[in-house]
Amino acid sequence: MRVLWEREIDTSEIVVSPRPVWKCRTCAMYGKRPSCPPYAPDWKEAREWVGHFKRAVLVKFSIDMEDFENEKRKAILYLLKRETELFREGKLYAMALFPGSCNLCNDCPFERGEACRFPTKVRPSIDAIGIELGKLVKIDFSESVLYGMILVE
Repeated sequence: MRVLWEREIDTSEIVVSPRPVWKCRTCAMYGKRPSCPPYAPDWKEAREWVGHFKRAVLVKFSIDMEDFENEKRKAILYLLKRETELFREGKLYAMALFPGSCNLCNDCPFERGEACRFPTKVRPSIDAIGIELGKLVKIDFSESVLYGMILVE
């Protein structure tokens, strides 16, 4: 995993709608991970929540698709590290948003109806709360990339 860029954006650019959440319903992880619907905040609540922020940091990661789960895990850990850094800089409500379902554990106990091992680290995915990523970046399916976000202030 490699960070290609971090870009600060005004949250007025962020479009929140039900479309990504409905797409989540076609994913094999739907309803299985705590970062996914129906466990993530619904899109209407998320739209209000995002509206209380003024800026966000969008992060583009280059990943090795041959090692997708490990690469995504590294991206998630990077986002959590950046969230902590921003918090320490005084951005008390900084909150990372994951690129897809949480995969902090190799074997997710939540999928078996057990408690999450990292409840203080799990964050919703960008799609799960209805953020239309395609309105922020040009999606190029020939690239091996993931996008994450941190709501800052």
